[in-house]
Amino acid sequence: MSIDPFMFLVAGIAVICLGLSKGGFIGFGLIATPLLALAIPPLQAAAVLLPVMLAQDLFSAWSFRSEWDRRTLSLVLPGAVFGIALAWALARYLDQASVRIVVGTIGIAFAISHWVGFRSKAEGGASGLFWGTAAGFTGTIANAGGPPFLVYAMSQDLPKMTFIGTMSIFFLVLNATKLVPFFALGQFSNHSMSISAALLPLAIAANFVAIRLVRRIPSSAFYRMSYSLVSAVSIALIWQGISQFGGKP
Repeated sequence: MSIDPFMFLVAGIAVICLGLSKGGFIGFGLIATPLLALAIPPLQAAAVLLPVMLAQDLFSAWSFRSEWDRRTLSLVLPGAVFGIALAWALARYLDQASVRIVVGTIGIAFAISHWVGFRSKAEGGASGLFWGTAAGFTGTIANAGGPPFLVYAMSQDLPKMTFIGTMSIFFLVLNATKLVPFFALGQFSNHSMSISAALLPLAIAANFVAIRLVRRIPSSAFYRMSYSLVSAVSIALIWQGISQFGGKP
């Protein structure tokens, strides 16, 4: 395996961001793939990071194995699987720019409604299925499944650690399902897998530190931070979408 110092530096920062995100500091994971795409082609960046994310998802899911909400997952996971299948069926007719702008707008509206004091709890099975479907769909089309999932999960007023555990299991299933199209399209290579393997120790270390930190943060501060990160992620998605439109001939 050839050594590219710049690529490994950027990849190291990317997996640290993923570790923070998988450890409970939601939002940091959004920048990981675009960051690594500064050093290698975007599809290769996604192929390198997917095994790393899965390892981190497994670590987080195990760490929070007794702290998750069964009802939330029973609603959003079937929807997510349907959303992934729907995305595969419609991918050729859609563009990432439009999806990112729509998802970003949803996230901003959700965060603003919280900041201005409007609290609407998403009730019922239909709501969970809808937002799960949206998360699976946008996660597959534009790697942006976070905001739709958070719209539902954060409205359930779950205890901090239960919320993080639920999120960990959800994204473990979501990312594991993505293995199917990556293998089918031949995106994994010996080179990409060797890079992933080299990054794993740093990825797990970052995950471990983030989990230790998030357990020490008071719930009120954690949720304030979470809504702020949702806002930042949503703004970034809108900006990415507009930039992609601007880059089209």
